Amino acid sequence: MLSDLARKVLYGSGLLGLYHRLRNRRTLTVIMFHRVLDPSDPRWASCDPDYTLEAGLLERCLAFFRRHYHVVSVDAVLAARRGGPALPPRALLITFDDGWSDNVDFALPRLREARMPGLLFVVADVIGRRLAFFQERLVGALRLGKLRVADLAAALPAAEPVAEGIGGLRRTIARLEALDEETRERALAPFAAAMDDGLRHMVQEGELRTLESGGIAIGLHGKTHTPMTRARDLDAELGGARAEVAPHLADGRAPTTMSFPHGRYDAAIAARAREAGYELVFTSDPVLNPANPQPGWLLGRVGFEQSGIVDARGAFRADRLALLLFRARHARLAVD
Repeated sequence: MLSDLARKVLYGSGLLGLYHRLRNRRTLTVIMFHRVLDPSDPRWASCDPDYTLEAGLLERCLAFFRRHYHVVSVDAVLAARRGGPALPPRALLITFDDGWSDNVDFALPRLREARMPGLLFVVADVIGRRLAFFQERLVGALRLGKLRVADLAAALPAAEPVAEGIGGLRRTIARLEALDEETRERALAPFAAAMDDGLRHMVQEGELRTLESGGIAIGLHGKTHTPMTRARDLDAELGGARAEVAPHLADGRAPTTMSFPHGRYDAAIAARAREAGYELVFTSDPVLNPANPQPGWLLGRVGFEQSGIVDARGAFRADRLALLLFRARHARLAVD
């Protein structure tokens, strides 16, 4: 592992940037974000910090992308995929998962200011819904002091002892995710009040059109946010979601891009997604995508937590982000 000083010197000297320009010239980097919030927003107190970026840090990330990449739209990626103009050197696509209302409030204005396009993958069933996913609501309840992890764990079948705190909660959430929907809902029912912070978290129909008009295209993230590997009705999660979301969009057309909820898929599911009408299918595999002569249809994305790109005082560290992105493995995830 590089020392902190070595990282700073490599980046500050320009050597790391040169390495990136040579190594990643013919690649497409896809960035994966989720929530973007300002600490002054009331939703900040209950958000999941592992999936939330402070709005000011998004600005710093966008400036970093401008310096080291050519930020492209999903339309440009689709055109290159179809045999049109090739992507520029070191192309980068910015994506957001789930369908959070804060993407409209905080990400969109900053992308507009930077004149950068983006792509939002929305879960069909959350459009117009107020409450977040059960995982985020549990994290919020813990952060607000309204939940004991031991009580939640005791409500699950085959109760097991678990430590208090975020680590114990994440292990308990993993157990909840493995349950069938009916069993999970029964287990969570006693905690419904604690899991509701009274705020609206998910995107509304009109906000989707606001995003579109601001340069953020809309793709799909499944119908229910269930991992595709556990879906009861894969057709509903794929083609059904396309049909449901189409009327909410400005042109009424079904999206042709999607990302896998929780990053879970296999080769058969990826093929089913392509058969359902998705031209570009995005994973959470942290790889850079070869783009010469054209990008593939199954694409990796690189995500990062806020804690990985700041120092102990919370200040943005461009060298840390550079090392994370510039050295990511190159891989074509599927043969055309």
